[in-house]
Amino acid sequence: MKKILIISPHFPPSNLTAVHRARFFANHLPAFGWDPIILTVDEKYYEEKLDWELYKLLPPELRIEKVKAMKITRPRLIGDIGLRAFFSMYRKAKQLIREEKIDFLYITIPSFYGALWGRWLHEKTGVPYGIDYIDPWVHQFPGSERIFSRHWFATRISHFLEPIAVKKASLISGVAASYFEGVIARNPRLKSRCEFVAIPYGSEQSDHEAINSIDIRPYLFTKEPEKMKLVYAGAMLPKAYAPLEQIFITLANNKDKFRDVQFHFIGTGKSTTDPYGFNIRPLAERYGLWQSNVYEYPERIPYLDVLVHLNEADGVFILGSTEPHYTPSKVYQAVLSRKPILAILHQASTGVEVIRSSHAGIVLDFDGEQDLEKIRNKFSSVFDEYRNFVKKYDFAEVDHSPFQEYSAERITGVLVSTINKINQNLS
Repeated sequence: MKKILIISPHFPPSNLTAVHRARFFANHLPAFGWDPIILTVDEKYYEEKLDWELYKLLPPELRIEKVKAMKITRPRLIGDIGLRAFFSMYRKAKQLIREEKIDFLYITIPSFYGALWGRWLHEKTGVPYGIDYIDPWVHQFPGSERIFSRHWFATRISHFLEPIAVKKASLISGVAASYFEGVIARNPRLKSRCEFVAIPYGSEQSDHEAINSIDIRPYLFTKEPEKMKLVYAGAMLPKAYAPLEQIFITLANNKDKFRDVQFHFIGTGKSTTDPYGFNIRPLAERYGLWQSNVYEYPERIPYLDVLVHLNEADGVFILGSTEPHYTPSKVYQAVLSRKPILAILHQASTGVEVIRSSHAGIVLDFDGEQDLEKIRNKFSSVFDEYRNFVKKYDFAEVDHSPFQEYSAERITGVLVSTINKINQNLS
């Protein structure tokens, strides 16, 4: 069996969203003839709350190697886990590659600085490496235009470091092709020597089955027959607030019509650990919707707790960005929760066609920033359509075929077939 070293600085019991990417691959790689070793940072150096229930979802035979990191200082000078563990991660990875005769190195980013390990380790050991873009590395943050601001520096550093990290890569993958199209444009010579492949984020059906055997009860809200409760779970994208504001304007202008509707935002705060780091609340208060139509629980809660609350809700709310590259990783998770979906997405998002063709929900699509008014004009009528959809919703009638490519097993198969092709070309 071939060996793959996956570097994922956060891994269960971390409850950050990105840990599931490496977890899904690790669960299914042995079935495809690859023995995974996970290299991560010891959980005592994580800033977020630990989720030991999530740890129970890992296969017991999975080998996990852990390294030390610099502790968080007060004041907090360096927070990025990749920077705090940069040299200890490199040293341990080099040791494992040599001692275990690793056939392929795969690095998930963020942490973006971790992409540099691939280039460095390749130079020292010859191991072929790939980088998985869970998020785009080089992009404009809100505030990047302010000279000498933190985001300004981050944008310029990423422009400098990315070409160094990817120069010798054998594989660049991403949640969608749009996540690495910029990499190709910035580094055109890569096309002749590097494989590029889009691998959707994925979801694991067994996770939803696990909550039936674990004693977790909803605690943020409970079902009420006279209320329609929709859940949005996960961080807010910077460019999702403009579409959200259009929805809030519609709710505020039609309070009687929406008096029974509640949107519950979970884990949307400024920090994963701050229960008072509200991002949604100020906008909801501006339009008089706070704790009547809109509720926010800023702190990230454990993954299985999220699934429990999705089960308790009447529907799942998916909100996209004004940027076309956004591919909603939550779509398949919403389907597996057996709840009808209400989605507001850029018309170029792959989620639009997936939701519609599967009959899993109702979508209001729009064409980016120049088309925001469409959301305000259409949301009320689209929500009427959604109400009718909820009344008729039958999970048994959902067509699961459009979601096959999103299963954890399927995405692992895509990764393996690409790595096998690379190894054949190198041999």
